[in-house]
Amino acid sequence: MARSRSSDSTAPGGSAGRTPKDGGRGRTSGATAAGATAAGKAAPPAGKAGKTPKLDKNGQPKVGRIRKLRSQAGMIKQAYTLTRKNDPKLPWIMLIWFVAVAAVIELIGILLSSPFVFIPLAVLFGALAALIVFGRRAQGSAYRQVEGQPGAAAWVLEGMRGDWRVSSGVAGTPQMDAVHRVLGRPGIILVGEGVPGRVRGLIAQEKKKIARVVGETPIYDVVVGDDEGQVPLKKLSTHVMKLPRNLSAAEVNALGRRMSALGGPRMPVPGGPLPGGRQMSVSQRQVRRRG
Repeated sequence: MARSRSSDSTAPGGSAGRTPKDGGRGRTSGATAAGATAAGKAAPPAGKAGKTPKLDKNGQPKVGRIRKLRSQAGMIKQAYTLTRKNDPKLPWIMLIWFVAVAAVIELIGILLSSPFVFIPLAVLFGALAALIVFGRRAQGSAYRQVEGQPGAAAWVLEGMRGDWRVSSGVAGTPQMDAVHRVLGRPGIILVGEGVPGRVRGLIAQEKKKIARVVGETPIYDVVVGDDEGQVPLKKLSTHVMKLPRNLSAAEVNALGRRMSALGGPRMPVPGGPLPGGRQMSVSQRQVRRRG
């Protein structure tokens, strides 16, 4: 008769012999997982500490809006102070415009039976009108200060809005006649200031020199002055910016690389001349560009 195999549960088995070993592994894995979790929780503060600041399109750290507004307010205040010294009537003119515009807006509100609704609009439009008048007066004051002085045309060209690449004093004479070269969407603009007879000769020489580099690119010439055939200083930026757009942005960049090969010495031209040897302030430049 065959003998049956014992089924006693207390008998030692293979799995029973491995149980302590597996239990040790479980405790080790649990400890390792706990350590990893703790390390994971501690990692974020280290990541935050090494966080790099956001950069703008020029690669510079971004400035907060509040700080930017404070900077702009400071520049406007400085421009107002400088303009008021040369234009004592400025505060009264700004006040007259503010009151006149606000009164017109409020009158419209009264006619529409909503006077209280139009009060904020009246204040807003009145302040806007005063600010526009201030910008125009500041621009006119700045032009009056630099007009007739060496480097005045270069100062105006460098303050133009947009992608204009200005090379000041590419040609000149000991008498402070100067020719400035401007590269932009219209092509090449040569701007001369000084005695017209000498300036036109300088412009003709500069035209011949750059024609070998720019090929068929349009070349314009402008002489600054108040005589016939000349452009007044206060209208110079408007005249240049109204020229037809003959080049694309890519063509301007390619032309700029070719123009850099011209090199050559440049005559020293003062940037932003003022009576008494003072330089034009940054705030006045900002107001002039916005005007």
